[in-house]
Amino acid sequence: MSKRTKNLYRVRESRTVIVGVDIAKKTHWARLIDNHMGIEIGTAFSFKNSTEGFTRLLGKVTQAQKKVDAKKVIVAMEPSGHYWKPLASYLLKAGLEVVIVNPYHVKQQKELDDNSPTKNDRKDALIIATLTWEGRFSKCYLPTGNWAELRGYAMMRQQQKRKLNAPLNNLVAILDEYFPEYQTIFKDLLGKASLHVLTHLPFPDDVVKLTKEKLSRELKSATSNRVGEKRAALLLNKAKASIGAKEGLTMARLRLFQCLEEIFFYQQQLAVTEAAMADALEKSGMAKSLLSIKGVGVVTAASFLGETGDLSRFESWRQVRKLAGFNLIENSSGERKGKTGISKRGRPILRNILYRAALVMVAHNPEFKALHQHFKTREKNPLKGKQALVVIACKLLRVMFTLARENRLYDPEKVLGEYRQQQLKIAA
Repeated sequence: MSKRTKNLYRVRESRTVIVGVDIAKKTHWARLIDNHMGIEIGTAFSFKNSTEGFTRLLGKVTQAQKKVDAKKVIVAMEPSGHYWKPLASYLLKAGLEVVIVNPYHVKQQKELDDNSPTKNDRKDALIIATLTWEGRFSKCYLPTGNWAELRGYAMMRQQQKRKLNAPLNNLVAILDEYFPEYQTIFKDLLGKASLHVLTHLPFPDDVVKLTKEKLSRELKSATSNRVGEKRAALLLNKAKASIGAKEGLTMARLRLFQCLEEIFFYQQQLAVTEAAMADALEKSGMAKSLLSIKGVGVVTAASFLGETGDLSRFESWRQVRKLAGFNLIENSSGERKGKTGISKRGRPILRNILYRAALVMVAHNPEFKALHQHFKTREKNPLKGKQALVVIACKLLRVMFTLARENRLYDPEKVLGEYRQQQLKIAA
């Protein structure tokens, strides 16, 4: 039975009032329809994003229930940013069934009724209710308890990483202007040796004031003797021959120091967030299983659970694959057979987590590395680089889902299975 068929049973099995709500920051709009004929009950009405407004909505819904003698109520809404969550949480606690409608579907259906792209809150509320009556909706899931904590931490970390990128890019821009040779000396700008130089000797004019011996001693002291004479000599030579700008150095120095302060601040925030993620992961009871996979760390495991929520709500790993937008789609018509790709619908952060984890797995996990190589070099239908990584990401998703659900530890033999092991032996 398809998902839509199941939804239609839910909507049509008994007399139901379907409430379509168009979400906004301060004032929401609602329209009600009767599931028996799909005909609107009453007229559109607005209600405030407040306790009084929510009470007004419940009052209108109760009146509509009595009017058509409905036993059930389904409230549908678009998941617009974060504005929908307080109302959804309130309605769920009140015992009402809440579902969500895909914003893309609302956009596509907008012109069907009046052949006009006009957008207004009254119109959108009716479209949301109609789509629900047609069975085009998904069950609303709001994580609770530790699952809500994990999701919040995953989002926080994403935001902090984005904020960290800004001063990092700014730092690179400053060096490109005033010391363009710098990154040929220090690959890791935030390594101990580089940070010492950036803090004390950021520009060529600062470096050339020191002798090679003095510069070498400073680098050795900053890095516990890991970096010394060779790097000092290289730094000194590059500084002497630098083509960096000479004007505005006082301003550039202040700008650079402020960049470093920002970087240190966001690094500290990330460290605190990641420690909280580790604690929440432990509380989930799935840490041991997920961290037993070579190449999967605390951040990946915690972010994965934060994006998926409670895994017991899924019947199969394929549902999580679809949630991530990794399910395959094909564009074909008549005799034309189009390319097969992934849908990219669902949760982009989850997709990004799995793809980045796949990059680590093919570098550090022997089984996934062998599998990745097989997909790229197999005789029939070899995959390109990114295609192979997507397949690896889906394989990792399946492994993580299975281990977490069944509370098992990673077993290299079972990851590949007899059939895949035989394939790899033949290829070798």
